[in-house]
Amino acid sequence: MLTEERTSNTQSTEEQVPLSVTRNGQIYEEPLIFERSIPGRVGFSFPEDDAGLDHEIKGDLLREEDSLHLPEVSEPEVVRHFTRLSTWNYGIDLNLYPLGSCSMKYNPRINEEVAALPHFKDAHPSMPPRYNQDVLQVVHQLQDMICQLTDMPAVTLQPAAGAHGELTGLFLMQAYHRDKGQERKVILVPDSAHGTNPASCTLAGYDVKELKSTRQGLLDLDDLKANLSPDVAGLMITNPNTVGVFETNIRAIADLLHENDSLLYMDGANYNAIIGQASLGKMGVDVSHLNLHKTFSTPHGGGGPGGAAVVVSHRLQDFLPGPHVVRNGEDFELVSAPKTIGRMKAGIGHFGVLLRACIFIRSHGNQMGAIAEHAVLNANIVRKNLMEHFQLASDNDSMHEVVFSDSKQKKTGFSTMDLAKALIDYGYHPPTVYFPLSVHGAIMIEPTESESPETLDHFSRVMKDIAERMQAGDQDLSSAPHRAFVTRIDEATAARNPVLNYFTK
Repeated sequence: MLTEERTSNTQSTEEQVPLSVTRNGQIYEEPLIFERSIPGRVGFSFPEDDAGLDHEIKGDLLREEDSLHLPEVSEPEVVRHFTRLSTWNYGIDLNLYPLGSCSMKYNPRINEEVAALPHFKDAHPSMPPRYNQDVLQVVHQLQDMICQLTDMPAVTLQPAAGAHGELTGLFLMQAYHRDKGQERKVILVPDSAHGTNPASCTLAGYDVKELKSTRQGLLDLDDLKANLSPDVAGLMITNPNTVGVFETNIRAIADLLHENDSLLYMDGANYNAIIGQASLGKMGVDVSHLNLHKTFSTPHGGGGPGGAAVVVSHRLQDFLPGPHVVRNGEDFELVSAPKTIGRMKAGIGHFGVLLRACIFIRSHGNQMGAIAEHAVLNANIVRKNLMEHFQLASDNDSMHEVVFSDSKQKKTGFSTMDLAKALIDYGYHPPTVYFPLSVHGAIMIEPTESESPETLDHFSRVMKDIAERMQAGDQDLSSAPHRAFVTRIDEATAARNPVLNYFTK
C-alpha cells in the first residue's frame, strides 16, 4: 500500500483543486482539467494578422454567449494533466488482460514499424489508384489471405469495427432475400450470443427471436427446428460461443437453415480459437465478421482503432459493399460487386488496421494454426488451475476461454464484483464479469495465445488467494480495491446520473 503524504497544491488554483496524494513527487490524485481552469488563462497564441483580413465570425456561425465551456489553462498545465493521467493506464504492455471474448493479445512491434513507413503512414485515402498502388497491394493481399484462412470465396474490409461488420453482414442478408422478392423479418439469436448481435439486428430492421441453449452450452437443435419459419432470414450464432464451447452441430444447423432458404451468420469475435484450424466454408457459413483488432493483433480498447473483415459465401458475394481491390495484370484497381449494397464506409476501410493485420498474417505464414492451439491450451491451463476453487459453467472442453459461475463464492457472502475489484489490488485487470447472461455471476477468462504459462500460473494463484480470502470472510474484499487511483464507486448512481460536462448548467 502506498504511504500517503498529504501536501497542499501550490498553484493559484489551490482553493479549487483537492489536496493531492503524492509520493516522491508523483501525483496519485488528479482533478478534472475543468477544475484547473482560471478565467483568462491561455495555452496558445495565434500569429498576428498581417494581411489585413477580417476574421470576425458573424451571423449564424456565432455561438450564443456562454454556450461553450472549455477549460482555460496554460500549456504546462495541459501537458502535466494528461501526462499524469497516462501514468494511470493499464495496458497489454504492462500485464495480462484476461477479458473474455475480447482477445486482448500482445501487439507485435514489427506491426508498428511497418505502419510508420512514410508511403503507408502518409498515404491519402482519396488518391487515385495509380498513385496508391502500395496501399492497394496490401489490401489485395489481405483479402486473399483472409479468404484462404476462412475457406470462403469473398470478403470486404470496409467495416470500421466488429459491430459495424455485423451490420454489414445483416444488410447483405437483406439484399439476398430482397433480390428474391422476399422481405423476411426475423433473425434467430441464441441466448449465448454476443450482446451486440441483437442490437445490430434491431438497427438493421429485424425482429429478434431468442433460442435456448442446452445444459452443455450448445444451441438447442430442437428449439431451432421449432422456430424455423418462412419469415426467418437467418440465424446469428457465435462460434465458439460465449461459454467458450465449440458448436459441434454447426454443419447440421447450416443444413436446417438452408433447407428453409435462411442464412447462417457466424459471429467471428472468437475466431482466435479456430484460426488456421477450421473451415468456415465447410461449416456452411454464409457470412461472418472477423475482428482484425482482436484475432489479427491490431491494438484496440478504449474506443479504437478497429476493423472487421466480413467473409461471405457464393450466395452473398454479388452484394458485397464496394469498392474492393482486384488485380489487373501488374496493376491494382477498385471495383464494385454487380449487385452491391453500396458503401459501408468512406475509402477502403481503416488502412492502418488492415496493414497491421496483413503483417501479422505474413509473420506467421503457414503456422497460423499454432495461434489457436496455444490460445486453447492457455485457456485450459487456467481452467485446470481454478476448477477446484470456482464452479465451471460447462462440463464441455473449453476452447479459447473458460467461464465460471459464482455458485461457490455466493455461499461466502461475496460476489463476482468483489472478486473483480480485488484483482485490481493484485495488479491485474479484471476479466469479463456477469456475461454471458446465461451463467449466473459469470467470470469469463480469455488468456490468448501470447501469454506464458508462468504468467497464467501467477494469475491463477492470485484468483485462488482471493477465493480463499472469501472463504475466510475477509471483509476488506467488500471495499476493494484499496490501492487503485479510484476505489469502489457507486456504479448504479454513476450510470443513472452521468456528469458529462463539469460546467453543465
